[in-house]
Amino acid sequence: MSFLRTPQGAGIALIVLASFTFAALDTSTKHAVTFVPLLMLLWFRYAFQAVLTFVLRFPVQKRRLFSTPNPRFQALRGVLLLTSSGCAFFGLQHLPVGEFTAMVMLSPLLATALAAWLLKDHVSRLRWLVMAAGLLGVLLVVRPNGQVFSWALLFPMLLVVTNAGFQVLTSRLSGEENPYTTHFYTGLVGALVMTPFMFFNWHTSALIEHWPWFVLIGFLATFGHLMLIRAYSKTAAPVLMPYIYTQVAFAMLGGWIAFRHIPDHLAWLGIAVIAASGVGNALLSVREIRKNNV
Repeated sequence: MSFLRTPQGAGIALIVLASFTFAALDTSTKHAVTFVPLLMLLWFRYAFQAVLTFVLRFPVQKRRLFSTPNPRFQALRGVLLLTSSGCAFFGLQHLPVGEFTAMVMLSPLLATALAAWLLKDHVSRLRWLVMAAGLLGVLLVVRPNGQVFSWALLFPMLLVVTNAGFQVLTSRLSGEENPYTTHFYTGLVGALVMTPFMFFNWHTSALIEHWPWFVLIGFLATFGHLMLIRAYSKTAAPVLMPYIYTQVAFAMLGGWIAFRHIPDHLAWLGIAVIAASGVGNALLSVREIRKNNV
């Protein structure tokens, strides 16, 4: 049997595909927000996810698609991801895709810290050192006089916090909820929250003229999260985590192809440190799981 046909191999392939999709999403978003109303695009991204998930899953799950024992957590999860997406849409207007993605990759590290605080998970001293190294990497990327040092850094910083909360809440719900139900409610909550803003930001002419970009971004976001769901259904999260950092490489490639942007030397070093700390954090999780299973 080939490795890709095993659950672990399939999960790794799916997580790499998801990482590629998210990098393509960020690159496409950075380009699209220069000529498409941002809030309208953000609304369409979540409406597309809710509608497509309903179309694909309702024939299978019927009314069970709407059944959730945690409606408040589902609503909070949707708001957290919507806030993360909003930060990404606004931040990508001003920051390069590669550096932005590298900073956002701090989310799993902060999620580990939040889990230690909120869920009382044990965090070893070595893991705290790994997370400190990731923070050092960010400081190299966003240092004063660097290519990306500006007020716009507030967006990825806020995104890291909200996305870390999103990941902790996802972990909290994973054992109780159908993943497709969670996926549906995430899209529905985002679309409902953004709907009032559409009364002041709706431009029919923009939708007619640029509809392929609306569909592309809605599809990439929905497909990427579906691939994440499928990956986590195949194998354990600690096994997959090191491969999430392939998104940094894909984002760098997208930034170079689409915008001809190349980070400076210290930024490259910072990006490498962030990625290494993230992979180290994931490998520590794998080691702890194996130790507990012995």
